Amino acid sequence: MTSTALSPQEYIRQHNLIGIRAGQERPSFLNIWMVVVDDRIFARSWGLAEKSWFTTFMADPLGAIRCGDQVVPVRAVVPTDLLQLNERISQAYLDKYDSGANSPYAQGIIQPEHVAHTVELVPLSPNTPSAT
Repeated sequence: MTSTALSPQEYIRQHNLIGIRAGQERPSFLNIWMVVVDDRIFARSWGLAEKSWFTTFMADPLGAIRCGDQVVPVRAVVPTDLLQLNERISQAYLDKYDSGANSPYAQGIIQPEHVAHTVELVPLSPNTPSAT
């Protein structure tokens, strides 16, 4: 099975770096860490910069993720159940990334300042009017 045949969730489960393009103005993808919890896709900002993929999504929630050769339109949302999910999202980051050279970053991304910059990336159907 090729990566293009995988669902976005399965691709993310199997790969460490996933491309993200926040907003509709950015031309390129940035590779970041993502995790899947309850078959939902989550990402946390590492850099916490004033101009970042996270802040772009807060102003313009439409964007895309790149799963191999497949570009998947997404809408970034702060889910209403985030407080209930944060521990599981943090554990998913640790389970996936807490080894070797990644350990300091995996331990860092579960700290409160990064937890506060968590979004859910909801895949949109290509037929969704706002998905382009």
